[in-house]
Amino acid sequence: MKNRVFKKIMRTLLLVFIGAAVIGTFYFLWKKAQPVITVYEVVEPKTGTVETKAVATGNIEPRYEVEIKPQISGIIAELKKEAGQMVKAGEIIATIKVIPEMVQLNSAESRVNVAEISLKQVEEVYKRDEQLYKQGVIAQEEFETSKANYQKAVEERNTAQSELEIVRDGIAKNSNVSSTTQIRSTITGMILDIPVKVGNSVIQANNFNDGTTIATVADMNDMIFKGNVDETEIGRIHEGMPIVLTIGAMESRKLDARLEYVSPKGVEENGAIQFEIKAALEVPEDAFIRAGYSANAEIILERAENVLTIPESTVEFNGDSTFVYFVKQETPTQVFEKRPIEIGLSDGIQIEVKSGLTLEDKIRGAEIQENS
Repeated sequence: MKNRVFKKIMRTLLLVFIGAAVIGTFYFLWKKAQPVITVYEVVEPKTGTVETKAVATGNIEPRYEVEIKPQISGIIAELKKEAGQMVKAGEIIATIKVIPEMVQLNSAESRVNVAEISLKQVEEVYKRDEQLYKQGVIAQEEFETSKANYQKAVEERNTAQSELEIVRDGIAKNSNVSSTTQIRSTITGMILDIPVKVGNSVIQANNFNDGTTIATVADMNDMIFKGNVDETEIGRIHEGMPIVLTIGAMESRKLDARLEYVSPKGVEENGAIQFEIKAALEVPEDAFIRAGYSANAEIILERAENVLTIPESTVEFNGDSTFVYFVKQETPTQVFEKRPIEIGLSDGIQIEVKSGLTLEDKIRGAEIQENS
């Protein structure tokens, strides 16, 4: 009896399970057979600005950067300025102690001694001739010749003495010019670097050597951006174009600049031809720009302001024609109408619409798939 009841219960459960499986299968197949309704975002045209840009990387540099070099060789005796300080043209940056070369020094001392001996001899002759001339013993012409010889000897002695002082001290005592041992700035600006220290030997510039740089001075109020542009974009760039510079070291602050130089010759770098550009930087009063800052430049090639714009992804291109899908109905189901439009400038994200749409229109955007 119990076995019969158990079998009946199991048979009932099996039938229920089979029935549920059949119903589930039919529901799944019915669901899959239902059409998928695609719902699209609705986009409204806006008024905005569209720009096309070229990007260049480079550095911020002073327009005028001067290396101060000594006019005489020697050893740095004193540094009166430090890097970062302002200096005026003619202001002393450092002083040099001259270490004369022994051969030149001995030669200069010898010339002085010879000039002194010659001067004493000529001076005695001149004084004797002067007395004889006053007594009427010699003619005036002979006296004037003796006087000229004496003046020449004095001049030769003074010249030899000045040469000795220049070799020994770097400047003659009777010179009207400033001492060559005093290194002065040639421009007004900021000292960017002083690569020497007290005690360092320095040499003057000559035909075989550029000389030792005592300091580098630059006008920090006149800065330029120097960078490179790829050859694919150089054809659309010209002098006078506006540039927006982004300086990472200043928390990505943006500064305005204006392009003033485009190199006529390209240089190959890493397999690509690069052209150098320079732009004058407009430095705000509240900003201190350090030399050497790296920066990215956005060169505005074209700009359309206060124009009707839509996302470029909503535009359908077919040959030379462009279309959008105008929204005719939003509810209960979306209905669209294909409409031709005339486009203008594009920045890759937004595109200008010249005709075919108004601000009151709505168009189809990206699709959102949903099951009904």
